[in-house]
Amino acid sequence: MSHSASEGHATLADYRTALTAPGSRGPAVASLLARLPIAMIGISALLFVQRETGSFASAGLVSAGSLVGVSLGSVVQGRLIDRFGPTRPLLVTVGLFALAMTSLVLAIEAHAPTAVLVLLAGGIGISEPMVGSASRALWGRLLPAGPTRNAAFSYEAISMEVFFILGPGLAGVLVAAPWAGTGLVAGALCMIVGALMFALSPTVRAWGPAETRGGRLLGALASPGMRTLALAALGFGMVIGFVEVAVPAAATKAGHPTIGGLLLSVWSVSSVAFGVAYSLRPWPRPMRLRLPVLLAGFGGLVALLALPSSLWGLALAMLAAGALITPQSTTHSAAIEMVAPRGTAAEAFGWVLTAITLGLAVGQSISGYLVEHSGPPASFLAAGIGAVLIAGLVWLLRGTIRPIADGNNDSAPALMAANA
Repeated sequence: MSHSASEGHATLADYRTALTAPGSRGPAVASLLARLPIAMIGISALLFVQRETGSFASAGLVSAGSLVGVSLGSVVQGRLIDRFGPTRPLLVTVGLFALAMTSLVLAIEAHAPTAVLVLLAGGIGISEPMVGSASRALWGRLLPAGPTRNAAFSYEAISMEVFFILGPGLAGVLVAAPWAGTGLVAGALCMIVGALMFALSPTVRAWGPAETRGGRLLGALASPGMRTLALAALGFGMVIGFVEVAVPAAATKAGHPTIGGLLLSVWSVSSVAFGVAYSLRPWPRPMRLRLPVLLAGFGGLVALLALPSSLWGLALAMLAAGALITPQSTTHSAAIEMVAPRGTAAEAFGWVLTAITLGLAVGQSISGYLVEHSGPPASFLAAGIGAVLIAGLVWLLRGTIRPIADGNNDSAPALMAANA
């Protein structure tokens, strides 16, 4: 893969070409269904626990436990997907996920101790089917390197932002249903059905094992560039984690608790709109500069959320901050093509997801403490400061973001032939 291919921009025609490629339609539709409740499940769990316990601190810990589980499960599942293909790992994790979700719902209803809820939430995270990792890696097999593949990665990031628009809003509405756990169960069922459809689609079943060249322990993370990318992803997730707790807390403090989930959807609106435009003309063009600049800008915009004194003002500020969400997600996905060893696409995306979810867990845990002791503005300021500090570290390590000799340039002629 050339340097320019990794950092070039996509056109609207490239999006159309990617989404109509042979064999892409079935997995793309199933992936949408499986990933739709990703944001919904986390927010539903947070709101469900808060409704039952009356504590944002406890709710933040339970949500963080789920995210820590995701951070562990995503890498393990990514390695298994690279080694065996997605079908068998996904079928196993779907069964485990259903069992873990049932246990957590029953424990919340029984008012189990917070430590028990955190442990069960971790089990949900570990077993959550990593359709996103498999879907992102599948594009690398279906499409040649270049603008069309970059468009597919942008589509993945933009579609995730659509889910972040719908997910928190649905969670906020369903938590007000006669049973507060409605959103959690509905999201789990949607994820299970979508994962099964994806795993059993002909294109995915034709995916054979990849030749992996990463280190035995670190795998894709053995690449210095992957470690720098993971650091940037950690900062990105941390900022979002702060906001996901502070915004519902601000809504509750203002006397409108059910508005919290809807407010979290606001910044995804600008994220999707700006994300499409950004993918056509990304800036800065060099990937090594793009990672720290976008993270620092995101932190600065989130810090401004501390200024508004009304929920309307907070919503407007979130529209501004949301503009830099999808550009970062797209950049993370495109950077994998440069810095990950060949044959580790699913695992590499798993490491990025791990970094993001660990950041979410850190941000949510600290934010839960800050909103109870100092108020939501303190949480927004802490998020901004943390993002700028991590962006500074990524800037110092920017030289590691460069193409490696055996970078991910996987292709799957067999898949293309089987679905032509």
